[in-house]
Amino acid sequence: MSMEKPPLDENGKVNPMSIPGITNAEIKDKEDEIHEDKGPDTNSETASDGGPPMKKRETWGRKIDFLLACIGFSVGLGNVWRFPYLCYKNGGGAFLIPYLIMVVIGGVPLFYLEVALGQFMSEGGIGAWRICPILQGIGWATTVIVFFLNCYYNVILAWTFYYLFASFTTQLPWTTCGNEWNTDRCVSSFSWLQNRTNSTNATADSISSTVAATTSKAVKSIDSVTEYWEHKVLGISSGIHDPITIKWDLALCLLFAWIVVYLCICKGIRTSGKVMYVTATSPYIFMTILLVRGVTLPGAVDGLIFYLKPEFAKLADVQVWVDAGTQIFFSYSISLGALTALGSYNEFHHNSYRDAIIFACANSGTSIFAGFVIFSTLGYMAFQQQVSVADVAESGPGLAFIAYPAALAEMPAAPVWAVFFFLMIILLGLDSQFVGVEGLVTAIVDQYAGYLRRGYRREIFIGIICIISFFVGLSMVTHGGMYVFQLFDYYSGSRIILLVAFFECIGIAWIYGVNRFYDNLEMMYGFRINPFFKISWAVTAPIFCIVVFVLSAINYSELTYSRPTGVYEYPSWAVGIGWGLACCSAVWIPVVALYKLIRYSNCYQTLKFLLKPEGFKPHQLRPKDLEHELNSVKHNNVDMFVPYTNAGFNENESTKF
Repeated sequence: MSMEKPPLDENGKVNPMSIPGITNAEIKDKEDEIHEDKGPDTNSETASDGGPPMKKRETWGRKIDFLLACIGFSVGLGNVWRFPYLCYKNGGGAFLIPYLIMVVIGGVPLFYLEVALGQFMSEGGIGAWRICPILQGIGWATTVIVFFLNCYYNVILAWTFYYLFASFTTQLPWTTCGNEWNTDRCVSSFSWLQNRTNSTNATADSISSTVAATTSKAVKSIDSVTEYWEHKVLGISSGIHDPITIKWDLALCLLFAWIVVYLCICKGIRTSGKVMYVTATSPYIFMTILLVRGVTLPGAVDGLIFYLKPEFAKLADVQVWVDAGTQIFFSYSISLGALTALGSYNEFHHNSYRDAIIFACANSGTSIFAGFVIFSTLGYMAFQQQVSVADVAESGPGLAFIAYPAALAEMPAAPVWAVFFFLMIILLGLDSQFVGVEGLVTAIVDQYAGYLRRGYRREIFIGIICIISFFVGLSMVTHGGMYVFQLFDYYSGSRIILLVAFFECIGIAWIYGVNRFYDNLEMMYGFRINPFFKISWAVTAPIFCIVVFVLSAINYSELTYSRPTGVYEYPSWAVGIGWGLACCSAVWIPVVALYKLIRYSNCYQTLKFLLKPEGFKPHQLRPKDLEHELNSVKHNNVDMFVPYTNAGFNENESTKF
């Protein structure tokens, strides 16, 4: 059945009064509903309540600011300390096959979906999902996830600042034994230390190293780098049940990290966009310096061969494909809401389609490039210590704070290279951190724009968010803080983001309508994008998300933490807290959907009907039941014994797009 298009007014817009069957009262009700849901006009400069005027919503100062922000946010520590390790672990160069396949079918389409959604709706992670109200819980879920992420991600920056400050010395403190934090099991295995002669001026650390080495058969020895990390930096306790007290040197580093983050974003995205020119580009300078230095060292070629040598037999292992899929979500920062926030600051007609392609090349290219930086240096370390590269390869904090610092200590002028490395880690993490905070702030400020976008309220609100996050982070800089950190990292934002991304695809492709969204994109760009994305959002991307989610759930194992003294197993109450962190985000999707159903449907009457008996015969009725029945019929009321119908619903008027 074809429908005639309603006439347009002189501005080219639909005149509601020209649509048959629409009354003034219905138009007024709709306007009231919009006002109630969205709040005041976000671009208004005046305040009707006599308070500070509402500020206009910002946009990027330059078009390239958006691209740099996306690269700065998504290209982070996961590209440096996770991808190279997964590559060598899962078949070397052969791992690039499943990785690049996952980039095409999952990474780029999901990244572009979130960015384009934010640009089209011009709102942050929560408000953007007004496009599909029943799944607006996606916005709240991503907001909770990014809040947890911000809390523990900045702890990594605190550790890095600690190492950076410690690197301004003539001899790196983690290279020797005999310090106050060392135990009698400490061994310093660096080649330059082992080559020292037994002269009378031998230092206490070499003596300590020799004693530990001679007793290593009876007691397991621990290298000096690990002892520095565990005893000096973390002051680690026996378990999560034993936090002891806050480690104040780390707490000050965490406070410093949050002050830096606040200063980067407090004045809005035009200021933070300028900061991105430094934080998003400088890491490539430091990586290039470290790569040039690394490939000129003996043993570097062995490290690179170890990194890239293909083992195609491993492609038959399902876990390899799961690792490739999860790495995409880590490195592309999907399902965190921050990409939607970044896209929302674009002009409506900005070509984010082009930016998404450029971003994909930069992100994946950085991951591969970082592998050369890491493994060239680890190859040199293995050569110096006459061990296999596999014996020194690590991922995560173990790479950044144990393996790589140990490799740096083998170099001439080691403190200089240590400063370069930790500056690179800080710059990689800093822009990821403050864009994550910006994504959280944008989502909430857009939701309550009428109040928070006035005067200095936004700046104050950002300060409150940073303070709250700092206090949450204090639990991770106690003596048992590493156990808390691992709990947040393992549960709050790992498998759940796969489920959130699945619902994103369902909401846009199947509820809102993928063809309708394609038309919206054509409105923004002035051209039709490649139909590949339509197929991906509707079919391949949701299948990709749910399959990886199911496989990762099948391979689930409870959290443990490996230490030189053994493997620590988390108690059941701590695992319960972890699952609570995971559910805190995922639960918003069904809760908000249920709330919308109750608010916008005749759910109360339906529930009332379902709670009453039906099919009673007259002889089964009590006298007062029969009296109520007769009164209901007399007054034409819907009764529990009359089949329930909703006269306001027409089955022939289902929503079509």
